Amino acid sequence: MRHIIYWLLKCLLLYCALSLWDLVLGQIRYSIPEELQLGSFVGNVAEDLGLDVKQLAARSFRIVPGPRKQYLGISLDTGILLVKDKIDREEICGPSLSCVLSLNGLLENPLKLYPIAVQIIDVNDNAPSFPKRQFRFEISELSTPGSRFPIEPAYDSDIGTNAVQTYELLPNDYFIVEVLSSEGKMPVLVLQGSLDRESESSHKLTLIAKDGGVPVRSGAVQISIIVKDANDNAPVFSQSLYRVSLLENTAAGTQVIKLNATDLDDGLNGEINYSFGSHTSARVRELFGVDSKTGEMRVRGKLDYEADKVFEITVQAIDRGSEAMSGHCVVFVNIIDVNDNPPEVTLTSLSTAVSEGAAIGTVVALFSTVDKDSGRYGQVQCQISNKLPFKLDSSLENYYGILVQNPLDRENTSLYDVSITCSDAGNPPLTSEKTVRVDISDINDNAPRFTQSLYTANVMENNVIGASIFSITAFDRDVGLNALLKYAILETQVYNVSISTYVSINSETGVIFAQRSFDYEELKSFLFQAQVVDSGSPSLASNASVKLIILDQNDNVPVIVQPLAEFGATAVETISRFVEPGSLVAKVSATDADVGQNAYLSYSIFQSSNPNLFTISPGTGEIWTIRRIENKDATKQSLLIVVKDSGTPSLSATVTIILSLIGSDTEAFSSVSDSSEERVFTPEVSLSLVVALGAMSIIFLMILIILAVMFHKSRNSSVGQQCSLGVCCCLESRHSLNGLQKNSQNLQIHPNYVEVFGGDPLSQRFRYETCSTLQSMKRDFTPSNASRSSTDKNYFWNESIRKEGTTIINSENHSIPLSNEGYHKYCYGLFAWPELLTGHLHFII
Repeated sequence: MRHIIYWLLKCLLLYCALSLWDLVLGQIRYSIPEELQLGSFVGNVAEDLGLDVKQLAARSFRIVPGPRKQYLGISLDTGILLVKDKIDREEICGPSLSCVLSLNGLLENPLKLYPIAVQIIDVNDNAPSFPKRQFRFEISELSTPGSRFPIEPAYDSDIGTNAVQTYELLPNDYFIVEVLSSEGKMPVLVLQGSLDRESESSHKLTLIAKDGGVPVRSGAVQISIIVKDANDNAPVFSQSLYRVSLLENTAAGTQVIKLNATDLDDGLNGEINYSFGSHTSARVRELFGVDSKTGEMRVRGKLDYEADKVFEITVQAIDRGSEAMSGHCVVFVNIIDVNDNPPEVTLTSLSTAVSEGAAIGTVVALFSTVDKDSGRYGQVQCQISNKLPFKLDSSLENYYGILVQNPLDRENTSLYDVSITCSDAGNPPLTSEKTVRVDISDINDNAPRFTQSLYTANVMENNVIGASIFSITAFDRDVGLNALLKYAILETQVYNVSISTYVSINSETGVIFAQRSFDYEELKSFLFQAQVVDSGSPSLASNASVKLIILDQNDNVPVIVQPLAEFGATAVETISRFVEPGSLVAKVSATDADVGQNAYLSYSIFQSSNPNLFTISPGTGEIWTIRRIENKDATKQSLLIVVKDSGTPSLSATVTIILSLIGSDTEAFSSVSDSSEERVFTPEVSLSLVVALGAMSIIFLMILIILAVMFHKSRNSSVGQQCSLGVCCCLESRHSLNGLQKNSQNLQIHPNYVEVFGGDPLSQRFRYETCSTLQSMKRDFTPSNASRSSTDKNYFWNESIRKEGTTIINSENHSIPLSNEGYHKYCYGLFAWPELLTGHLHFII
């Protein structure tokens, strides 16, 4: 117990002395004995470094081991350095007198390195042991007192005082033991008195080797002494200790040393064989060999300074006498370091990803460098390419930080392979390379962009509601959520209606859908704004214009605007029997609300009461005579006209024209009578006109009331009013929509359709009715007047009633003023006025 207390006090004093010395040097050093239990206390690192224990975990404090196994660890909760693995000084440092574990305490955020040295103190945990269980000596009886017989020393893997210190030979009558300190405490058996084989042929001795530890450990060996005659001289080396230095790259077969031992005996007793001591390790036998005859020791294996810096080799020389004797020497071989190890690069920490928005100076990675060579061969310098946006920070000893040097842009480069090149100071230098892969993470720094600033889409009218009509596409150079796009249509008004009632968009795909069925005749095109927004934080957006053009479809039936059919789909025209062949007798005009080919109209006679009498121009709708009208031709000619557009499929409309042939007074009178019958003149109107000529003012008032009622009825029935006796002719007024065929709900009036004289459509031929007396009718329908062709540029004017502000101009620029009397009836004779037949009559108001 006293020895244990003494040993503990000694360790405590040594620990305090070393701690004080380390504080002076500015380095943390601890001393611990080997073989401590796992979890044993080594030192309070946090207290010694002046660090707050609570910040150790937050600042990522850790122990960075060296190239050796990690024996120690840190508790972040207490800041205490603890034993992590079994520490065996002999395994770690071998026979070296100094055994220090070097490690570093690394503190991140910010980076700081604290060197820590832990000295391993040897404890007496190994007892001395001899290389053999028994030594056998054959000693001649002629040996004189004082003869010395060296014994292979005991081996103790401990060092210092814990190693072998003394040898003790149990008491006997002939031998004592001496220790040769100059030869590494080698025991020597010394003969004290003369031997007498006849009285005692052998002796049994016990040799005990003791170390200086507390408590003392010892090892014993039996020595058998065989007393013989003759060979009484042992071989003796010229030196008991040899020192040799070898470069670690010395080639196999190189001679290390040539040993020489002498034996004073003659013959076989003087012949010597060399060999390694029986206690020589397998490692030494692997690397070195000794020639048994010559004593030359040569290199057999590959030397490595980093593995073994020195070798202590025992060589023995044994003579060949019958009573063999041996001599021993020790060869110390020092290995000299050469630059045969490239630097080792160890990645200590690496960021999983570096944001492209990282600030200058941000730590990307941390690595350490170690070179197993010594001296300048172990000095390492590292560098990376200056073309990269990173730089090296070498402010920490043997540690380098890779820092951001220039702004990063993931869209240009999303991944960097940083090649680290480390070289030592040898000549030539040895180099190591290590590649660190740095991923750049994305930030939302790019707004999405449409592939076009203006999209133009076409959609056929009468489309299906909800059908897709177009697709817009955008892209974003970012990735992940920053590139997840959403499409939308910005709110706007189209003809005072929200754009959402016209179109919608799929927010994920950008497909645009129709929200209504479009009508080209109502809407030709419209413009709206589409927007794309990414899902970044904050989100970014951009806009594009989309122009939607409605395409026409043949969905409108042609509408006949002239002649106006008064009775269903029938129109009545009058012509003279005396017209020349090729004369224009009527014209059909139609309009189509569609456009293009869908509005290109063609005219044809589908059915005729006299097929060889009339023809029609397909493009203009003009009806011409083919031949002269004969007396046998019927008074009324019926033509069924078909107007067809060029759409696919084509649409058509029809009108029936009744051509009344007039050529004599009887026919004219009959024609007028027939026309009057067809027009269904009411008795009330005739009576009103007769009574109005001579009625009193009271009756006149009644007539005005009746006329107002009849006028309202006549607007839809297109019934003409009869002219009073003495008026030559009447032009009846019509409602502007009378006779129009309403074949389409999208009916639109053609721009060339103009209303004059109370709403009648302006056509290329006007229809007139005769209502004069028989005498005046004969005058108007004389052959000389009726025979004028349609191309005659003269005109005939019977009577003009002035109307202020209204003028008629014919094709020869003759101005004809009209009177202001009467709005619904103008009396004149126009059979010789070709401008009305050819469409060259113009009204100027």
